[in-house]
Amino acid sequence: MTAQPPGTADTPPAAAGANRPPTAPKPPRPRTPVWAAVLTVFPLALLAASFWIGRLVRPGGDDWCFLPVLRDDGVSGMIGKFYLHDNGRIANALMVAVYGAGGVAGHQWYAVISGLLILAVLWALVPAALSRTGRTVPRGVPLLVASMSAAVFFFASPNTYKTFYWPASSVSHTVAPVLAAAAVIPLLRARSHRGRILALCVAAVAGLFIGTLSEGTSIVSGVLLCTALLLSLRSRPGPARARTRLWCGVALAALVAGLVIIYTSPGSLHRRDRFGTGATSVLDAGSLADALRTFGDILGTVLTTWTYLGALAVGVLLGLLLRERGPAGDGPLRGRPMVPALAVVAAFLVSGYLCTLVTLPAFEHNMLTYGTRTWNDYLFLLVLLLAALGALLGDALRTRARGTAAVPLATGAAAVLCAAVCVGLAVPLAGLAHDMDVRARHWDRQDRWLREKAAAGAEVLPYVPASVGQMRDPFGNHGRSVWPAPCTAQYYHLKRITYSTRPLPGPAR
Repeated sequence: MTAQPPGTADTPPAAAGANRPPTAPKPPRPRTPVWAAVLTVFPLALLAASFWIGRLVRPGGDDWCFLPVLRDDGVSGMIGKFYLHDNGRIANALMVAVYGAGGVAGHQWYAVISGLLILAVLWALVPAALSRTGRTVPRGVPLLVASMSAAVFFFASPNTYKTFYWPASSVSHTVAPVLAAAAVIPLLRARSHRGRILALCVAAVAGLFIGTLSEGTSIVSGVLLCTALLLSLRSRPGPARARTRLWCGVALAALVAGLVIIYTSPGSLHRRDRFGTGATSVLDAGSLADALRTFGDILGTVLTTWTYLGALAVGVLLGLLLRERGPAGDGPLRGRPMVPALAVVAAFLVSGYLCTLVTLPAFEHNMLTYGTRTWNDYLFLLVLLLAALGALLGDALRTRARGTAAVPLATGAAAVLCAAVCVGLAVPLAGLAHDMDVRARHWDRQDRWLREKAAAGAEVLPYVPASVGQMRDPFGNHGRSVWPAPCTAQYYHLKRITYSTRPLPGPAR
């Protein structure tokens, strides 16, 4: 018996499938408008300039304590330092070891690598999220949204140096929330059983990693996951809702496991003893009220920073350029998108308050100055939220005012606002670049001098600080605060360094 070809003896194979409905070809994606391509140059140029400025970064603050440990004890020593003595953040120790292994060069390359990573995540996140809603945009628009959002996140911050250029702060409070967002992309893109398994694995690994990287980002992620579980009640019962709930459950369990590792570590116990931040002291009425007042002050600072409007404006452009691509997937956005939008606004407020409550004891008197770097745990969510609200606004305007003058007027106004924000962000960035250049020249000259004197047998040497971005380098409060001066002495193989304001001997080179 021989195998028969498809069809029958009197029906050719092609005719056998003639009754199948033809598959409708996907409509071609619209071409990128020229104005959108031109507008993208503004945030990309700003980011490129910031990457170039990164060459002026020099170690400071916590870096003084990290570099000698990496030099003398390697990665295992760094993990031991974090877990046993500092704060228990094992993943944080690994990331510090990655950039710290390169010494000064690692600090200089950090801004470029982390900036490109964050831009890539945002660039991938935009089309992944749109695909779940059955929408598409011209090819160049996701890059516009990603680059504009990244620029606002980096440079609208009250302290751009600590947000973007100081690696010790960035890995915990800038990169951490972006890694959490990146973990969602496999879920949004999953179309097959294998893809869904991969998404679950990513959720487990990312949750555990972020849980041992940043308590603030873990709080924000946990609140968002709980919000997603609540919003899933609005979805139709079925496999899609079950898969979403399973993914959120896995990610939430991994986050909690990571936080348990941190909380039970000797380093975290030592940190709580140092700041007096036991569970009882954090949750007493006075602490709750202080955190609420402080978070209100933080919101007042952020919401009066006009450059955050850049995220809203680029979201409006995204909404105005949306096109239907296919049926929207079932989810909480079905029918009434304002309900999940308001839920995310509430999640931002709750998570921001909880982050303030947890971090306030360490920055009790300077949360609005020295502690601004911790805001980034939830400010990244704010940037995404503003862009999403702008997209809803632009989409509503596109559908309800189609064919009227309102659409081109709104497009022009949003584009002008994006360009103005980029220009507005470039001015303080240029000032920061000047300050970083002055410090880099001073740091390099002093570094050579200290190494020469240490090699000649000196044990105690003066150190002239040159700070940038409110850093302690390595003395604070005009020499009254000596941290991290002992670490600086260890870095140069000295017994001690002393605070000095006198210029170093010898000509500047």
